[in-house]
Amino acid sequence: MVKPGDRAPRRYFQHGSGSISALVFAAGAVALWSTNALVGKSLLANHPVSQVQFLQFVGAALVFGLIRFMSRDGAPPVAARAALAPLAVGFIGLVGTMVLQYIAFASMPVIEANLVAYTWPLMVAAAVIVFENPRRPALLGVAAILGFVGVALVISGGRDHTWLQGDLVGYFAAFGSALCMAFYSLMVGRLATSPERLLLPSSLVGVVLTLVWSAGEGVAWPAGTDLALGLYLGAGPMGLGYYFWSRALKLEGSGKVAVIAYLTPIASTLLLTLSGERLTATAITGAVLVIGSCIAVGLQRSEAQDYV
Repeated sequence: MVKPGDRAPRRYFQHGSGSISALVFAAGAVALWSTNALVGKSLLANHPVSQVQFLQFVGAALVFGLIRFMSRDGAPPVAARAALAPLAVGFIGLVGTMVLQYIAFASMPVIEANLVAYTWPLMVAAAVIVFENPRRPALLGVAAILGFVGVALVISGGRDHTWLQGDLVGYFAAFGSALCMAFYSLMVGRLATSPERLLLPSSLVGVVLTLVWSAGEGVAWPAGTDLALGLYLGAGPMGLGYYFWSRALKLEGSGKVAVIAYLTPIASTLLLTLSGERLTATAITGAVLVIGSCIAVGLQRSEAQDYV
C-alpha cells in the first residue's frame, strides 16, 4: 500500500529522470549542430546551396522515415485542418531555418553567419518577455540587448573593418534563419505530434523544393566524399539533430535544456576557428557578447523553471 507521503518522492524521481533524458537529447543535438557550419563550409566551396540542401533534405527524410517506421506510435490519423498547425511549425522550423542558414553561409563569412544565425535564443528570450511573465524581465531584457549589440559588432567587425562585408542578402537570411528556429523552439513543445510525424512531411517537401531548385541550375552533382558529407549533414545535424532537440523540448520545455543548446555557437565557432576562419578583435568582442548573453538567458530561464 502506497502512503500519500510516498507520492512526492516518486514524482520527483520521474521528473528527474525526464530531466536527465532531456539533457542527453539536447547534448546530442548540440554535438551534431556544432559540426554543421564546418562541414557546410567545405561543401559550399565547390557546390551551390541548392545541391547541398537537396542532399541534406534527402538524408533527413531517410532518418525521419526510419524513425517513423521503427516507432510504435499508434496515434490515429488527424483531420486535415488539425494537421495544418504541425505542418506549418515543421516547415518553418526545418525548411525555413536550414535553407536561410545556408543562403547566409554562401553569402557572407561562415563564422559570422553562424553567430548571427544562433541569435535565436535571444529571440526566444524577447518572446518570453513580451508574451509570458518571467521572474526577471529586466535581466532577460538586458541580456537580449547585449546579445544584439554583439551581433552588431560581429557584422561591423569584418576583415576590412566595414559594415556589411558580405552580401546584404546573407545578413537578412541569417536573421531569418534565427527567427524560424526561435519560432520552432517555442512551438514544438506545445504540439502533441511526435517529432518524426512533425518533421517527416517537412523534409519531404524540402526534398522536392531543393530538387527543383538544383535541377534548374544544371550543374554537376557531387560524388564520393562530397556526396557522403552532404548526406551526413542531412542525417546528422538536420535529421538526428532536430529529432533530439524536439524530444528534449517535449520532455522539459526550454529550461535547463536551453542552457545546453546555447553551447552550440561556442563549439561551432571553435571548430571554424581551428579550420582557419578568423574573427577581428571587434567581431570577437561581439561573439563574446552573443555567447555570454545566450548563456545568461538560458541560466535565468532554467532558474525560473526550477522556482515554478
